[in-house]
Amino acid sequence: MPPRDLLLPLSLLLAVCACRGTESKTPDAGTPGAPSADAGLARVASPDDVLTHVTPYIPPQCYTKTQGEKGRTHNPCFVCHQGSRPPNYIDDAAVQLDFAFPRAAKRNPWTNLFVDRRQAVAAMPDEEILAYVRQSNYLDPDSSPILARTLQQVPKEWDADHNGRWDGWVPDLAFSFDARGFDRRPDGSLTGWRAFAYYPFPGTFWPTNGSFGDVMIRLPESFRQDESGQPDTEVYGLNLAILESLVARRDVPIAPVQETRLGVDLDGDGKLGTAKQVKFTWAPPQRTMSWVGRARTLQQKDELHLAAGLFPEGTEFAHTVRYLDVVDGKPRMAARLKELRYMVKKGWLRYGELMQASGREALEAVQSPDKTRSIGGSTEQGIGNGSGWRLQGFIEDASGQLRPQTREEHAFCIGCHSGIGATDDSVFSFGRKLPASEFQAGWFHWSQRGLEGVREPVRADGQGEYTYYLEHNGAGDELRANTEVLERFFTPEGALRPEATQALRANISPLLLPSPARALQLDKAYRLIVREQSFTRGRDATVEPASNVHRELPAEDKALETGVEDPLPGPHEGKVARYPGLPGAARPAPKPVSAKSSP
Repeated sequence: MPPRDLLLPLSLLLAVCACRGTESKTPDAGTPGAPSADAGLARVASPDDVLTHVTPYIPPQCYTKTQGEKGRTHNPCFVCHQGSRPPNYIDDAAVQLDFAFPRAAKRNPWTNLFVDRRQAVAAMPDEEILAYVRQSNYLDPDSSPILARTLQQVPKEWDADHNGRWDGWVPDLAFSFDARGFDRRPDGSLTGWRAFAYYPFPGTFWPTNGSFGDVMIRLPESFRQDESGQPDTEVYGLNLAILESLVARRDVPIAPVQETRLGVDLDGDGKLGTAKQVKFTWAPPQRTMSWVGRARTLQQKDELHLAAGLFPEGTEFAHTVRYLDVVDGKPRMAARLKELRYMVKKGWLRYGELMQASGREALEAVQSPDKTRSIGGSTEQGIGNGSGWRLQGFIEDASGQLRPQTREEHAFCIGCHSGIGATDDSVFSFGRKLPASEFQAGWFHWSQRGLEGVREPVRADGQGEYTYYLEHNGAGDELRANTEVLERFFTPEGALRPEATQALRANISPLLLPSPARALQLDKAYRLIVREQSFTRGRDATVEPASNVHRELPAEDKALETGVEDPLPGPHEGKVARYPGLPGAARPAPKPVSAKSSP
């Protein structure tokens, strides 16, 4: 591990983190491959869309007190801030060392963390909250999306540009998944969405901390067609397998397929035969991997792109954040949505452009450490993240129906989906997809199968990822407020229980799922936030006031040290793929390259 005094300058020169509050930049419009995603996301201000604080992109978890009462240092920071996998050039592991916030962010704006909801939660009957979470606020009784119908005649308060129509994403998920994870409308036709199961990200996103989430992916129509332009689910499944290989950087088993029909050597054996896997052979400048079907034709024309660690332009993700239901004494994903989140990749950035953008932002972080990020976008169009993606979301109104998020509420999403080392092309979930050895090869929705029996993910160093998190954080959440996890997995002295962590190897559900009583408590706490519509003060479903969170950081220029002496490595470190010709793939620090020389 390099000395501490070398790590921080490296981070300042090569990394930019949302916590540092630098403004995200995109290449000039004339730059080849520059995204157009942000071009139409000019700020549309309205009286109800004024920012209550200027750093809504810094998540509440970043204010965690890392020093415990007994002198122990708790480090939950490494799960987001870590040595990144190219072409993510953030490499922000040194952010684990300090609370390097701009002055405007020194006072914690997430005051919902400090609200005592115990009395109000106790007064809410279990039957009431169960009835509430079991009622869908997304699907009508006839299984059609409620929002799609509402948006046909957009309410005036949602029409940010006052043109009489909705210009954002119109939700079209049917939430009816077949045995391969494909989403189907009531008439049996495909929506194009496909559900995949993934290892929940450590900490806040575990269901035991308040919410159950799912993710669906959809590739553009050309990826779902054969070369003649006809719909082909086999071609679509293969393109998704190719994408899985590119993002996860691994070989992906597939059902036997004749390569001669596709014109692509999927298994990388140098001939066209029967392939049983997609071989990860991507090594520029040879570029041996290819899409199949019509997407292959467009790729050959340079109208579509393919590169390891990146999603092709037009990729869409839908993600629901849900309440917890309790069925037969077991916590489950509820029908009611807290949020419906959406991402679409509107532009393509080459490796060199991504590296240059990270370098520019890192330099800004050094030169203007107190500069805060400008917040563009609008209620209707969502917000661009500066890396080619547009993010948009819907959240509950006071009555429980879904409404578009405000500009400030959208900005909350940017803190995690830009400027951190843990993501693959701004996305958390797809690189964490369950492998082909799991149920339905990992292509399923959590409503089709629960977390029971899912094995613990393993880090590159051979350690269990969740066990590693528990060991170094000393808790099951950033706030260290989840007493159930503390009791299940730690001794009174704070040591891990070896029998509990050993059991995780075969089954992660005892860690990730709360007791029925805790599930209902967290549902009730969040329901109170919904009634208040106080999301700009925080969305965490806390029952008691958080005690392990800074209300205010020192106002002086010097950043407060976290107490972490050496940054912890992320789950992939030690196993970073090194591709010939990929800028920045080999450590130490990447060297500037021409954007034209990289894929």
